[in-house]
Amino acid sequence: MSTKRFANGAVLRLIEGDITKVAVDAIVNAANSALAGGGGVDGAIHRAGGPSIMRELDELRPRFCPAGSAVATGAGNLPAKYVFHAVGPVYEDGQKGEAGELRSCYETCMKLAEEKGVSTISFPAMSAGIYGYPIDEAAEIALDAVGNQIARGHPTVREAIFVLFGAGAYETFVRVLARSRLQ
Repeated sequence: MSTKRFANGAVLRLIEGDITKVAVDAIVNAANSALAGGGGVDGAIHRAGGPSIMRELDELRPRFCPAGSAVATGAGNLPAKYVFHAVGPVYEDGQKGEAGELRSCYETCMKLAEEKGVSTISFPAMSAGIYGYPIDEAAEIALDAVGNQIARGHPTVREAIFVLFGAGAYETFVRVLARSRLQ
């Protein structure tokens, strides 16, 4: 585990593991734009959380969430109160607004955290799996977007945890955090 503590008492943690097993107020899900469930993090969250999460998503109309946005549901059987279903961009060439959409995923989840009164939140490495975002670039955007908000005193979030699947993703985030300018 790697931890960055800020002067205001807020904490940013990096851990390698299973996001469905980390107890927090809100778990961020790497969802698809149809909010239809899927593989990877999305599939793991739906399997662990149970059918109540999908029932809530089924009630959303229209059931579409563009890249860079997110919606909240209950967490079902997960060790959390909420799941924030965020849609990251599919990486093409880095020239089609992907960085802005990825940053928006994290920022939108931090806004949802404020709305829901969330003090602890966990994130996966959004878009860095099957959506093809280069992990180094994804880590820089993620850590900057979330880290700067909590370092400056986010209204509710006191602890943000990046739960990374696999040693490669974890080591990349640790390396990026070490060279970041987060205060």
